[in-house]
Amino acid sequence: MRRYFYDPPALIKSMFKDYIWNSQINKILLTFDDGPTPDTTPAILEELNKSGIKAAFFCVGENITKYSKLAEQILSEGHIIGNHTYNHKRITTLTRLEMEEQIESVNEIYESYFGSRMKFFRPPHGRFNYTLRDLLRKLNMVSVQWSLLTYDYQNNFEKVKFAVDNYLEQDSLVVLHDSLKSKDIIIESIQYISQAVKTNGYQIGTPQECLK
Repeated sequence: MRRYFYDPPALIKSMFKDYIWNSQINKILLTFDDGPTPDTTPAILEELNKSGIKAAFFCVGENITKYSKLAEQILSEGHIIGNHTYNHKRITTLTRLEMEEQIESVNEIYESYFGSRMKFFRPPHGRFNYTLRDLLRKLNMVSVQWSLLTYDYQNNFEKVKFAVDNYLEQDSLVVLHDSLKSKDIIIESIQYISQAVKTNGYQIGTPQECLK
């Protein structure tokens, strides 16, 4: 498989230099998209707690509203929450006004529950354009992309193993999913990544370190 299926090409990264593509230090960061949800979030948090890992959760606004206690638990256990739009629409199909509504509505929900404003954003499906880049600048937000797409959303553990075995690096931003899409393999995937980190002599960092 070609590397760019797992790690976006250098040309794209250079065109969007104000996006975060890799960990800012030589430590790996685990990130989880699409939650929170009672189907997977509690199990993920339990496994992260066992492993002493702090992660970034890019949450969907309507899920924060439905499951605010789970969002609160994510924060209380030392993780961070980023913005993943209100209802996971493919943002490049939207007008600028619709983009802003998708992002700002989540910021407002988060601030009403937790008293602070979100800093980090990740677009659904990893899709973005210059309109989104300019909007995020206006909103004083940073887009966090990735340098290791695990394909866990296909619910196939062998694909996760392949991605980790071939493309995990000491500064990887790893994408996993907090949703039904990866429910059957998510715990095994976290455990496998944790072991691969140790085997390679790497370290897992905190969001505060890796996204500074």
